[in-house]
Amino acid sequence: MRSEARRLMAPLNRADCEALCAGDEVLLSGVIYVARDAAHKRMVEALENGEPVPADLWGAVIFYAGPSPARPGLPIGSIGPTTSYRMDPYAPALLEEGVRGMIGKGDRSPEVVSSIVKNGAVYFGAAGGIAALFARSVASSEIIGYEDLGPEAMLKLDVREMPLTVLIDSRGASLYLSGWERFRRAKKA
Repeated sequence: MRSEARRLMAPLNRADCEALCAGDEVLLSGVIYVARDAAHKRMVEALENGEPVPADLWGAVIFYAGPSPARPGLPIGSIGPTTSYRMDPYAPALLEEGVRGMIGKGDRSPEVVSSIVKNGAVYFGAAGGIAALFARSVASSEIIGYEDLGPEAMLKLDVREMPLTVLIDSRGASLYLSGWERFRRAKKA
């Protein structure tokens, strides 16, 4: 793991992702999208029907979150990660469409890890419980699709130095696996 956080600008390209290793700390800036399972289902259905989706997915980073309403004068309320496995049925199709990064919490299925590797993408972790800190990274927020889903509507965010950790890199290395292995070795020592 690098000692200093790496600064990245979204949208991401394949080289950005390939330069990262599981465990790297990242400060992400740029345009990202917020979508949860209901929005993912709609996007995949739209793609299957040859219809457009609300965002340009090429190089996109999708944050699995459901923000709270914004207070007056702020772009967004608290915004923390939701459990990623609920997006696993949809993630491979979106990765095939050019999504390069996903932000959430929790491990991913073998199918998603395989698709991350195939498409040169990366899975970032956002620590749960620090939703107010993440909100401070958001410079602007707008609903761009599926407004009828309420808190699960799709959002476009402009973020500044959002603190993340690479959980699964583009080679399939997983902090979930390497972290447990380090813990087991330390426990034996």
